[in-house]
Amino acid sequence: MPKAKAGKSGPASPIGIFDSGIGGLTVFREIRKKLPREKLVYFGDTARVPYGTKSKETIIKFAGEIALFLKSLKVKMIVIACNTVSSFALEEVKRISGVPVAGVIEPGAGAAVEASENGKIIVIGTSATISSHSYKKTIKKAAPGSEVFEKACPLF
Repeated sequence: MPKAKAGKSGPASPIGIFDSGIGGLTVFREIRKKLPREKLVYFGDTARVPYGTKSKETIIKFAGEIALFLKSLKVKMIVIACNTVSSFALEEVKRISGVPVAGVIEPGAGAAVEASENGKIIVIGTSATISSHSYKKTIKKAAPGSEVFEKACPLF
């Protein structure tokens, strides 16, 4: 996928947030609480949901298309509010968008490590997210002695 040309985004430009559906609205809400003066744009790809049963290549393709769409809106940053897309397409979205990009794996894994009282963490997610082991790898990096149990939930 071609890299987007540098747009004319600036400090007043919106932050683009996207998910494969509407679950990312929880991320939208938290960003709204923390940054109440920021303009936000949300894209929920409800036409092609669920992503969790799709191939890595398809997930990357869809994420790239959405990133280019958000870039056309002159966003100054993209937040991938989808675990599956964060697991497989974070680097591709960074590469083609030309703006800063944040995913949800690192903050989610960090929150799990912080919340765990016994070092045992259960991760549930789409089949694709679980098969990527992205949470397990990130948690183990942050807390090497932790035990991570993963369970795919195909209906997510």
